[in-house]
Amino acid sequence: MLLPGMMCDERLWADQVRAIDQPVFHADTTRAETIAEMAAQALVHAPARFAIAGLSMGGILAFEIWRQAPARVTHMALLDTNPHAEVPERQALRPQQIETALAGGLRDLAIESLKPLYLAEAHRDDEKLLGTILDMALDLGPAVFRRQSLALRDRVDGVPTLKTINCPTVVLCGGEDMLCPVEYHELMAKEIPGARLRVIEDCGHLSSLEQPEIVTEELLELFAQ
Repeated sequence: MLLPGMMCDERLWADQVRAIDQPVFHADTTRAETIAEMAAQALVHAPARFAIAGLSMGGILAFEIWRQAPARVTHMALLDTNPHAEVPERQALRPQQIETALAGGLRDLAIESLKPLYLAEAHRDDEKLLGTILDMALDLGPAVFRRQSLALRDRVDGVPTLKTINCPTVVLCGGEDMLCPVEYHELMAKEIPGARLRVIEDCGHLSSLEQPEIVTEELLELFAQ
């Protein structure tokens, strides 16, 4: 089960899907206004047993799927994600961002955050990569932006869940991730029993797109366990 980040879709995992030699299920993260609802909807359509890879919001969703159905999860990959509840300062920004998106400003919101926040310095002028990220956001649209913003704003603290995760787990992050810094991933790797940590150089927040070969290698190694 592949879980995308906020305002991302199947294109986030395109390179990995080509390499994974088993059925792949893309969870629909576009219709729910809470992480709990998102997880419940994914579980209805998921296979009886499955491995998870979740990036950013997808990692937050992975924690909730584990809380709801731990016996169904065989392996877990957590990429560029945040185990904490949303801080009040970030919560306070959400209403204005939602208003801007619904008023036609989604493109501007996406462009303002792309280079400085999402990508490593080496990738900030990669027009193909920038175009893919922008296309995903615009194709999903402002209504999905609103729902996912609300879900992230109101999410529960995932830190207490970490110590309960007992399946094979890898924690991956870009060394230049400005949104979910390395220390978040060090905490996850410390708290999840037996988890392995990999910090990827020349990589920001979107590791599956920025360093696809390394991410693919790590996922294949995990799923082989």
